[in-house]
Amino acid sequence: MENKRITIPEIAGHKGRTEPLVCLTAYTTPMAKILDPYVDLLLVGDSLGMVLYGMENTLGVDLEMMIRHGQAVMRGVEKSCVIVDMPFGSYEESPESAYRNAMRVMKETGCDGIKLEGGTDMADTIKYLTARNIPVMAHIGLQPQSVLKDGGYKVKGRQAVEAQKILEDARAIESAGAFAVVIEGTVEDVAAEITQSINIPTIGIGASPACDGQILVTEDMIGLLEGPSPKFVKEYTNIRKDIAAAAAAYAGEVRNRKFPATEQTYTRPKAVPAKKAS
Repeated sequence: MENKRITIPEIAGHKGRTEPLVCLTAYTTPMAKILDPYVDLLLVGDSLGMVLYGMENTLGVDLEMMIRHGQAVMRGVEKSCVIVDMPFGSYEESPESAYRNAMRVMKETGCDGIKLEGGTDMADTIKYLTARNIPVMAHIGLQPQSVLKDGGYKVKGRQAVEAQKILEDARAIESAGAFAVVIEGTVEDVAAEITQSINIPTIGIGASPACDGQILVTEDMIGLLEGPSPKFVKEYTNIRKDIAAAAAAYAGEVRNRKFPATEQTYTRPKAVPAKKAS
């Protein structure tokens, strides 16, 4: 059967187009099915550690978790390109170990490519992977896996030296063969300059509207999570309130014995009277 899903070359070819790439995260089959008709790319992000498992950050996510959720998302897509995050500790040791783990993710999930964090420090690894047919999306600017080193989630590029470093990161990962790059938590003018300076698509999250695409964590976008959202998040709905209202209505009906009603209850078929002997 013909594969109608968006390919890596099609994502890479989106550079500079008027219509930006539409990207969201997904971690489960039902969510992937809902989002698939509307997006170009679904990212199985290691943010699942915080969104689904209640972790403080992404550092506790492991390869097994990413593979399981990657498999789940792949069961729900018909159109979208699917990228799976490489979790903390799965690619930093050496290009060879990164390849082994990335190959496992690709083979066991059937995804289209992987994403890893880093710029100049990861250029050799990206080059090693792409030379061995592993499509790589890079991630620069604010890097959630570096949260402990950075002392928190801090906006990047406000100082000239830092802005120059991020631009160097972008050029390094482009030269290494990455097909696209996520720019996170970076001041607008720096992200816009990077977008103009490199020939692969930039996908912004808390970056610039000038990027070649945008991505959000879906659960942020639909208002599912508690607590304040980052500045770059826009809530398009608040499903948390809807779920709470539904749960309250259900609880009230159960306590008042209104649920289950007749229409939710199984009954025996009515007995057919036996015919009298003639």
